[in-house]
Amino acid sequence: MNQAIVDWRERLKTQHSALETHFFATQQTSRLLKDLSLSIDHLLIDIWQKFEINEDICLIAVGGYGRQELFPYSDIDLLILLPDNFKENEQTKVEGLIGALWDIGLNVGHSVRTFSECMDEAERDVTILTNLIEARLIIGPKKLFYIFNTAIHGIINPLTFLEKKLKEQQNRHAKFNDTAYNLEPNLKESPGGLRDLHMALWLAQSQKMGNTWLDLKKNNVINDKELRQIKRHEYHLQTLRVRLHYLARRREDRLLFDFQNELAADFGLVTTPSKRASEQLMHHYYQSVNFISLMNEILLKTFQANLALEQLAKPIDNHFFVQHGLLHANIAHIFQLEPSAILESFLILQQHPEIQGFSADLIRELQRVKKSINHDFRQSSVHKELFLQILSQPNGVNRALRNMNRYGVLGQYIPVFGKVIGQMQHDLFHVYTVDEHTLNVLGNLRRFAKPELAHEFPLCSKLFSNFDKPYLLYLAAIFHDIAKGRGGDHSDLGTIDARRFCKLHGLLKAETELVAWLVQSHLKMSSTAQKCDLSDPEVINYFAEFVQDEYRLTALYLLTVADIRGTSPVVWNAWKAKLLESLYFSSLNVLRAEHSDVSTQIEIRKQEVAKKLASFGLEKASAGPLWEAFGEHYFVRFDSDEIAWQSRLLMPHINATSPIVRARLSPKGDGIQVMIYAKDRNDIFARICHFFDSMHYNIAQAKIFTSKHGYVLDNFIILEQSTKQVSYSGLLKHIETILTQELIDNASLEKPIQGRMNRQVKHMPIKTKVDISTVPHSQYHQLEVIANDRPGLLAEMAQAFLACHIELHNAKINTLGNRVEDCFLITSKQGKKLVSEEIKKLESVFSKL
Repeated sequence: MNQAIVDWRERLKTQHSALETHFFATQQTSRLLKDLSLSIDHLLIDIWQKFEINEDICLIAVGGYGRQELFPYSDIDLLILLPDNFKENEQTKVEGLIGALWDIGLNVGHSVRTFSECMDEAERDVTILTNLIEARLIIGPKKLFYIFNTAIHGIINPLTFLEKKLKEQQNRHAKFNDTAYNLEPNLKESPGGLRDLHMALWLAQSQKMGNTWLDLKKNNVINDKELRQIKRHEYHLQTLRVRLHYLARRREDRLLFDFQNELAADFGLVTTPSKRASEQLMHHYYQSVNFISLMNEILLKTFQANLALEQLAKPIDNHFFVQHGLLHANIAHIFQLEPSAILESFLILQQHPEIQGFSADLIRELQRVKKSINHDFRQSSVHKELFLQILSQPNGVNRALRNMNRYGVLGQYIPVFGKVIGQMQHDLFHVYTVDEHTLNVLGNLRRFAKPELAHEFPLCSKLFSNFDKPYLLYLAAIFHDIAKGRGGDHSDLGTIDARRFCKLHGLLKAETELVAWLVQSHLKMSSTAQKCDLSDPEVINYFAEFVQDEYRLTALYLLTVADIRGTSPVVWNAWKAKLLESLYFSSLNVLRAEHSDVSTQIEIRKQEVAKKLASFGLEKASAGPLWEAFGEHYFVRFDSDEIAWQSRLLMPHINATSPIVRARLSPKGDGIQVMIYAKDRNDIFARICHFFDSMHYNIAQAKIFTSKHGYVLDNFIILEQSTKQVSYSGLLKHIETILTQELIDNASLEKPIQGRMNRQVKHMPIKTKVDISTVPHSQYHQLEVIANDRPGLLAEMAQAFLACHIELHNAKINTLGNRVEDCFLITSKQGKKLVSEEIKKLESVFSKL
């Protein structure tokens, strides 16, 4: 038997190699899938006969293998069907057979059941039932298989089957955030993937309409054009999946960044000045999944309608009626006869939330006429008014625009939006295409409008409820990234598009300017909050001057929060939330003419600190010597809460001989706050960075302050990389004890930790950007670094500052997915301004990190 195993293994290897060679020579995907199935059939028959399995037992292919759609590295799903009078002494042979299949290198998914067990399991579990309705006999008694196959199809209750499969699909889609537009989608399981096509065919079988697309055409479920389109897009995804398997040399159905470039090359795609080859590959993919998602919806609604009980139609207006919860047209070709009915249909869905969606026929009609949404259609005053009505409704705005995008209407009505549908974003932190991200931003704005969700973002909900023209925010959301992928500054180009659209739709001049300003400035607030020192009154004054008034401040704040939350499920955190809130309220105080000059703000900060100290029974005068040693600029570098905390701890230790490290949970709820106070020396920042790096903590902010009497006061905000439950009291004590000892020991500075590079960074890297600019009216320069994130990067930067003899005064560490945008406030030695030679050296060193 050992030699037989070797022979079978070699035969399998030879067969697969020959089929792979033939595939790449002929490019015939369907032929490959069938030939792979047949080759496994023949091999299994030989092995079955070698084991002399009882002739009353059936070997049956199920699942994709049963459909004869076997992909190169997919599991081979088998059912060994036993008669109910099965004898236990055959069990050993069956077990030996299964072991041999694994030994020769087959990835087998198998079940061994009697006829009765199959019936019981199929009635209990719809997934098992689905697997079995695609059963195909490989070897065994045909009579038993016929009885089995007839019985399996006989237990299907079409309505129950449909309900359970719909629930199954909903759960599957939810695992992918209900979007087909992830940047690393699953070809099989993602919304719009191959499984959505299988779903339609399973339901067709349950209703006895056939098990092929041609059967559905013969039964008038789909038309000729749909048949051609389904086959084309199915073939495209199947070919992608085959090539992906061969490229990965394993069962891999995810279009990972690791493979997108090579797959693009396999398809003959080449990078152009405007688009990478991988972006072209994914654009074609998104076109296919968009169509498949659409057909999945049409077919599922068709199958639901087939089983629905008779119900009276409820008129809506002259154009539409509702039946079985879906919107139908009163007359055929309604959109061609009354073009305004296209936008009216979406407005009706908003005004009648009880309507679940469009009927299959209405969706088909939309597909037929969507190209008629042309220049003349967009110029119609009726259509412009209808679109603004959609944006101005109190409910259903997000649902309406998502449906308009899903059915191809939004991209036709706003042609520049149509250009970003399926547009990838290789910036290492957006995980969705531009259009999907845009709709996520819109959805986030709509969440602010719902009282039941006010607990998520209380401030945003309160501000939104008082914002009188939310449709202006929706327009800003639609246009904020609309110029991505064109080259040039997308904010500038998007502003032009937004202003043109607003003027075309007759918005007031002030409304148009607000939308245009929001698009132009949509990155400003996040950039200021995450890169600048918000305790510096000058920063706040500058930002307040930039936004000009409270209305624009509120609008920008709401758009910014919605935008950041819409990039990725992991980019938003409490740290970013608190930064933006702080910037909002600080700017609001300035705009309300409440203490805009720096000296007044410093005095107010001192009064706030005095109140906080008094709550601990401490007099303001007791902090006098410490504040004198720190100087007036101390009140610019830190906020009142930080100053009160530091003053309480450091008043008795102005001239401490050993480093003092104290840690606490940040009172703002944005991580752990760590204070380090010690005699100044040039390597402290580098040592602290290495320490936190070794603990696998992210540094979000570092304030570095040097007193007049030669001491350094550093304040760090650190964030956990994981959500594991920890004992914070023990953790804080650990930080204080170990970091203090490391600063005292003063051992040789270790090299930064090196870790594995993220897959996305490896295959879709961004070029490091280094920008050094002067800070007006000061001796400071600002160094901004945009780079691929990796373990140990900040520690490397800290050591680079040390090697270049640079003094660091503030650091804002901003991690966006796998991309870092770090900002440092720096000077030369002894606080002197950098000279050109030092700037050139820094640019050279940091560009190589």
